[in-house]
Amino acid sequence: MILIADSGSTKTDWSLVADGTLLRRLYTPGINPFFQTEEEIRCELLQSLLPQLPEADGISAIHYYGAGCTPEKAPLLRHLLVSAFPTVQHCEVESDLLGVARSLCGHEAGIACILGTGSNSCYYDGREVAAHVPPLGFILGDEGSGAALGKQLVSDVLKGQLPTSLRDAFYEETKLTAAILLDRVYRQPFPNRFLAGLSPFIARHIDVPELEELVRSGFVRFLRRNVTQYEYTLYPAHFTGSIASRYSKQLMEAAEATGVRIGKVCQNPMDGLVAYHS
Repeated sequence: MILIADSGSTKTDWSLVADGTLLRRLYTPGINPFFQTEEEIRCELLQSLLPQLPEADGISAIHYYGAGCTPEKAPLLRHLLVSAFPTVQHCEVESDLLGVARSLCGHEAGIACILGTGSNSCYYDGREVAAHVPPLGFILGDEGSGAALGKQLVSDVLKGQLPTSLRDAFYEETKLTAAILLDRVYRQPFPNRFLAGLSPFIARHIDVPELEELVRSGFVRFLRRNVTQYEYTLYPAHFTGSIASRYSKQLMEAAEATGVRIGKVCQNPMDGLVAYHS
C-alpha cells in the first residue's frame, strides 16, 4: 500500500492506495514546517493521522506534497514520516507545487496553477518544475487567491467603495465590525486564513457587479503577473483550488481577456495524484 498526502497550511488530504485502488481518504489539520515546530508536526502525525490508519503497518511507500516543503525543510518531514511509519521503504517529500503539477499535467508539459487560500504557479516540463514565479504571499503577491480577494473586499467595505446595501449585508452576515476587521488583519495570527474565509460572502453575492468585477480583476492580475511569464501561448494553464473551482466562470473571462488558454479546473489535486502514482 502507498500513502499520498496533499498538505496545505489549513488541512492535509491523505489517500491510502493499493494496486491503483483508493482504499481510504482522510483529513488532518494542515502541516507547514515554516510555521510549526518539529514536535508540533510529530504530534499531528501521531495523534491526528495514525489513529485513522489501522493499516499503517502495511504501508510501504509515502508520497508527500506539502506547503513549506523547501529543500531545506523536506528532510525534517521525511524524518518524521519515516519515524511514524517504520515499515515504509520509500518516502518522497516534495513541494505542494510539484504535487499540483503532477496531478494536473501528469507526464505532459503545461502550466500548473493554485488558486486557494494563497496562489502559486509554475511551468512543468513533464518531469519537474522548470520555471517558477514566486507567489510572495498575500501582502506582496498571491494575486487571485482567497486571501487577496478577501483583502480587497475588506478594503472596499471600509473605504466605502461598495453599494451601501452590500456593505450592510456584509456586516450583518459576517457579524464583523470595522474594529474586529482591523484586529483580525493586523493583530491576530493567520490573517491570510481569515481573509480567505470571507470568500463565501463573495460567492453568495457574486451577482453584484462590483463583486464580480473584484473577482475577475483579481484573476486578471494573477494571469498577467504570473502565467504570462511562462510560454503561455504554447501550453494550457491548469488550475486547482477552492477559489479556481468556485469562480470558474470569472476565471474563464479573465483568461479570455489576457489570451491565456485554460485547461483543467478542479477543486483539489488528490484524484490526479492517485492516478499519477497508480
